[in-house]
Amino acid sequence: MTEPATTATDAGRKKPKNGKVPRWILIYLLSSLLLAAILTIVNHYGIINVGKTVMMISRWVAIIAIVGYAFYKRSLTTWILISMIVGAEFGYDLPSVAVKMQIVSKIFLRLIKTIIAPLLFATLVVGIAGHSNLKQVGRMGWKSLLYFEIVSTVALFIGLFAINISKAGIGVNVPDVVNQAEIQQVAPVTGGDMILHIFPENIAKSIYEGQVLQIVIFSIIFGIAVAMVKEKYRSPMIRFTESLAEVMFKFTSLVMYFAPFAVFAAIAYSIGHMGLDILVNLFKLLATLYVSLIIFLLVVLLPVALIFRIPVRRFISKIAEPVTIAFATTSSESALPIAMERMEEFGVPRKIVAFVMPTGYSFNLDGTTLYLSLATIFVAQISGIDLPFSKQLLIVFTLMLTSKGVAGVPRASMVILLGTAASFGLPTWPIYIILGIDELMDMARTSVNVLGNCLATAVIARWEGEFHPEGEPVQAV
Repeated sequence: MTEPATTATDAGRKKPKNGKVPRWILIYLLSSLLLAAILTIVNHYGIINVGKTVMMISRWVAIIAIVGYAFYKRSLTTWILISMIVGAEFGYDLPSVAVKMQIVSKIFLRLIKTIIAPLLFATLVVGIAGHSNLKQVGRMGWKSLLYFEIVSTVALFIGLFAINISKAGIGVNVPDVVNQAEIQQVAPVTGGDMILHIFPENIAKSIYEGQVLQIVIFSIIFGIAVAMVKEKYRSPMIRFTESLAEVMFKFTSLVMYFAPFAVFAAIAYSIGHMGLDILVNLFKLLATLYVSLIIFLLVVLLPVALIFRIPVRRFISKIAEPVTIAFATTSSESALPIAMERMEEFGVPRKIVAFVMPTGYSFNLDGTTLYLSLATIFVAQISGIDLPFSKQLLIVFTLMLTSKGVAGVPRASMVILLGTAASFGLPTWPIYIILGIDELMDMARTSVNVLGNCLATAVIARWEGEFHPEGEPVQAV
């Protein structure tokens, strides 16, 4: 039986397939964005006095168009990116409501934290015991540490040069919103403490406190032990951990459906809590950090990707989701499970992803190390202390050691910054100023941490001769 012919009207109402956005949605989107931009410009320069209500309506009309675009794209990454935009506008327009929405993002972070320990344990045990190749584990270990040390050291020097060029600490006005009581006193961390912090004394305690490195150490030793026992004991444990890993990846997929709501709440809370005025006084410091991180990506990580023949475009498409989540939530942990899953889809074997990525969370925090060198010199600049370059180099070499092995310590970057300032006779009061915009800075450094660790897994896989991106189909973002 012949189906009735489709009219032009019916065709126009059909929902496009494969995430194709209708032309009328694109026209509406561009028109609304253009209108909002024009109204903002004419109001800012006093050409026409546009009321606040009209400005807000124009922005929300544009946001409705953006949300309509997301409905047709049907992509989780698109929804996460758009949630950031909507959250920023919501926090700006309704700050009294936005400051109460942090609980939504905290729920997401709690769900993510339940994934990390079983996922790391299962994937590491399978990667080590499932292949019984203990030599490769040792080989990946020294290659990873060598790569981590080189890249993070370069990041330290980029931060040092950036702050010396911008001189962001000179002439900064201290905002009244900064309250020195907000920083808790932190006990100094000695070298012995850092070494002890690596090893678990109670695995249940390590899981409860979210000590990623301790969980990794336990899982590696457990995996080696499983690889050394007889087959009749090894096989059941490998089957169990394989099943656990698959279940946890599926668990991650379910939790990720909540990510757009968490990102919306996190951004809305940040803007509603701090507002945009604080950016005026400390924009130079923020700009220095963001520009230096961009330079680090272009001058260091991009050449590394090209040298090791990593498909850059496809790599970006895979990491867009975890990096965006890390940026919005300022938490590397929130991005870890989905980052591991995406890198496995990218063509990196699970055993390498499971070993390199969690290890990198302790030894390859590129964004954090760059920030630490930048922030330490900023403290000296705002205090009027002129540090000779030789002393700045000594600070950098100190940070090369102190920035390692403290993952999981609450306010880890603040602990290191306070300790470094005290070690070199710098005042600690400027750190309170940094705390005022620390959340905005943390967005950038956390996302670079995640991106750097994702690239590290691909680099080590290529170095091991086990990177096969051609075998995986490219998925649309």
